[in-house]
Amino acid sequence: MRAAVSRLAPAKINLTLHVTGQREDGYHLLDSLVVFAEAGDLLTLRTGPGLSLDLTGPCAAALAPEPDNLVLRAARLTGAQGVAFTLDKQLPVASGMGGGSSDAAAALHLLAEERDLPLPGTQALMRLGADMPVCMAAPAPMRMRGLGERVDPVAGIPALWLLLVNPGQGLSTPAVFKAMTLRQNPAMPDALPRFDDAKTLCDWLAGMRNDLQAPAIALMPQIKALLADIGAQDGCLLARMTGSGATCFGIFTNEAAMRAAATALSAPGRYILPTRSLPSP
Repeated sequence: MRAAVSRLAPAKINLTLHVTGQREDGYHLLDSLVVFAEAGDLLTLRTGPGLSLDLTGPCAAALAPEPDNLVLRAARLTGAQGVAFTLDKQLPVASGMGGGSSDAAAALHLLAEERDLPLPGTQALMRLGADMPVCMAAPAPMRMRGLGERVDPVAGIPALWLLLVNPGQGLSTPAVFKAMTLRQNPAMPDALPRFDDAKTLCDWLAGMRNDLQAPAIALMPQIKALLADIGAQDGCLLARMTGSGATCFGIFTNEAAMRAAATALSAPGRYILPTRSLPSP
């Protein structure tokens, strides 16, 4: 194995998140169009005694390295030993960007590539979290359905100038689902169209939803104001919440508009990340 090898754990953005039902065991059925950003956490793998994880970066203080961090839980699925991970934590915790799942997916890919350890199957991945299968498929745009176990690539998704804004507070995913009043909602169309550019995609996205946005706003009303602030910026084509929140995003016409909005929306306590999503191959 090389002395040290690193892998990006990209931010996951739910362009749509339709909650289409709830099973008798309480788990929710989803239909979501997901893209991944060029930015995220950075996970580094080195040889070391046992299995360990060190945390660095601006958002590291919100995480505990032992024993339940998803990176370590994922590594244990492979039986990895003699491995020392360092996670440069750039994404806020409990922010709706799939950071923990993306970190765990990066760990599994590094172990497969550097140690020739087998990748866990879907059932094992789902025990780590519903976002694990889609994060394992990053960075191409994906459609995730069912509990999250059904993942399919999506053609015709352009690169998007994305501004990610978090109000500086975490939001509990179980609490957001519990706050839902409607759990039986329409799915996306069976066949998704292809899009020539960001505007045609956003025109279509405007007719889609994040069904967790309303319950998240009920729990954290400042999300509504944040979405209004993002949507009011010049060049913003769409403003929406990602995942279960509280991170919101704006899709912009070009990089200059996105960066101008990042400056305008900067405020104490806010997390702001101007970035770009990766397109369909």
